[in-house]
Amino acid sequence: MDQQPGNDAAAQTFFDPKLAERLSALPLVARRAMLGTVSGRHQSPHRGSSVEFAEYRRYQPGDDLRRLDWRAYGRSDRHYVKEFEADTNLRMVLVVDGSGSMGFGDKLHAARQIASTLAYIAINQGDAAGLTCSSEEGGDLLPPRRIAGHVSVLFDRLGAITASGVTKIEQTLHQLAETIRERALIVVISDLLFEPPLLRSAAEHLAFRKHDVAVFHLMDPTELQPSWDRPVRLQDMESDESIMVDPDIIADGYDVAVREYIEEIERISRETSVDYHRVMLDRPIGETLMRFLAGRGRDLKQ
Repeated sequence: MDQQPGNDAAAQTFFDPKLAERLSALPLVARRAMLGTVSGRHQSPHRGSSVEFAEYRRYQPGDDLRRLDWRAYGRSDRHYVKEFEADTNLRMVLVVDGSGSMGFGDKLHAARQIASTLAYIAINQGDAAGLTCSSEEGGDLLPPRRIAGHVSVLFDRLGAITASGVTKIEQTLHQLAETIRERALIVVISDLLFEPPLLRSAAEHLAFRKHDVAVFHLMDPTELQPSWDRPVRLQDMESDESIMVDPDIIADGYDVAVREYIEEIERISRETSVDYHRVMLDRPIGETLMRFLAGRGRDLKQ
């Protein structure tokens, strides 16, 4: 299935078709068993008739006689049927943070790059991709689809996202856990500027519903090492509150706070089986996506 985005000028600013085609050599796969509607490349929790053998079980009336294993019958004088791993298609839901802090630097642009590239790869390999924007105003879910033309619809929705208001990412994730019935890959693209325990709660809720969760944590280099040489007024991009700070007074405490925050995010991700990737905005997005796709096939979880 060769999907091409439309000619919308906005899409051309954040989608790199050459990068997407290059990354398409690495399949986007699920770490958890999926439940799909068509045959695909991803493991299903159901048994089927694909080429990979899974196990034997005792014959039951109504089973397909063609799946009887006569060698097993010869050894045990009992009828057994072969079961195989069923493959299915992937549903991916992209969750893009639309809070005010995403307007800092190139965060929103990077989020659009990541989301558009992954959506293109998924749909091009026959899987379904959907999108929701997490913002104060709320965002309707664009349901995952794999039909022709869905890439353009998704790209239009991405181009319309603006950065404003307070973060609602954790509420969005809890809502998705309750509303998405089928198992899915939930890809969160955010600067994660909220209390880390909220990430744990949302990740555990999604895991309970058997979803596979990946997080792209967007960080501007100046957030790690601010270039302050004099007292400055800092303004909260979500609440519009501001505060005067003296770098000579807060520098050491700031470094400690940022380090502890990142360590807690990473620890929570490990403990909740979140596929976590920190995205430094001074590095090419392709590097992060390559690492993400290459690591998807390792340690598949049932």
